[in-house]
Amino acid sequence: MQMLTSIRTSNGKIEIIDQLLLPHTTKYVEITSIEQAYDAIKDMKIRGAPAIASLASLAFAAYIQTGLDSAQPPAFLLSTESFSTHVIRKLDYLSGARPTAVNLGAAIRRLKAVLQSSTDAGRSVGLIAADLISEGKLIADEDFDRNKRMAEHGGEWLAELDRGSRGSGQELNVLTVCNTGSLATSGYGTALGLITYLHEQKKLGKAYYTQTAPYHQGSRLTALELKTMQISSVMICDTMVGSLFQHHKIHAVAVGADRIARNGDTANKIGTYNAAVLAARHKIPFIVVAPISTVDLDTPDGSSIPIEHRKPLEACLVRGAVHPFEFDAEGKVRQETVMITPSGLEGIYNPSFDVTPAELITAIVTEKGVATRKEGETSFDLSGVV
Repeated sequence: MQMLTSIRTSNGKIEIIDQLLLPHTTKYVEITSIEQAYDAIKDMKIRGAPAIASLASLAFAAYIQTGLDSAQPPAFLLSTESFSTHVIRKLDYLSGARPTAVNLGAAIRRLKAVLQSSTDAGRSVGLIAADLISEGKLIADEDFDRNKRMAEHGGEWLAELDRGSRGSGQELNVLTVCNTGSLATSGYGTALGLITYLHEQKKLGKAYYTQTAPYHQGSRLTALELKTMQISSVMICDTMVGSLFQHHKIHAVAVGADRIARNGDTANKIGTYNAAVLAARHKIPFIVVAPISTVDLDTPDGSSIPIEHRKPLEACLVRGAVHPFEFDAEGKVRQETVMITPSGLEGIYNPSFDVTPAELITAIVTEKGVATRKEGETSFDLSGVV
């Protein structure tokens, strides 16, 4: 089954698919510096908590490798002290690209921990650099396998839950929000990975997904991934979730996460909280699927999660293909950005994320398994899945 790829590497070359141009134009952009990686993350050419952590780690590793390969070694490689100071500055710079996504911070902390342990061990600058390069690549490489484990854990848990409610565990209809597939990760996906797993096991009925305004990651990216994999699916507008639950049998809502607090409160793409409230009203299981690196045990609850607010203008604009299609001299579909609001609006509320309280979440799935709340409790004990 064909899947899209958010990041591809070959012989030290790093390329990302420019997600702002999808679904009508597939263009890979080479990332040759830490600054370019920062801009790509900040501008959302690449998005999804696992994917941005992978890109940041790979770009950092490539930067260190370039320094080692230089005929004239840069100044930061001349001593352990200068190397440490320089590396920490670069890592701190990368960590500021998207503040809500904890995976990026977790990757940065891992790299800093390797820097500290290798330095404390008295290793040379060259060996410390090699350790950091290996760790940076490992952060990206380990994502795919853990996504498949999460998908299986969550998919089988949902099928068993359905069987326990006198269902067949088959023909399961699942709604998802935003994009959590291969484009948001290093491969397979988190919540969309669960849907993909059900499809592969012939247990999926239909996948439903919200458009997810204002960036339309659902209608642009999730739609493209599902179409590419030939998975039966239905798109709905963000405001149609309640109607969908009233008129169609939905077995679960599965979403990803950008940060999960210690008690289970979960920050995810704006609109997730709305879906959770409606799912609770209709007694539909609400599942969060995310890697352990998304769980932030240092954050006690959702009130402490920093929420990124995007530029107000972004909520006023939509980019897409001109319709009917027009093609340029190279045969590519012409795309335009249009404003859908009156110009000069003074009041625009545009957070990227909202926080779903743990009491509205049925299960939290990581690569280690599935955590559920005990009856009567409003928070999770995540110790078994982190």
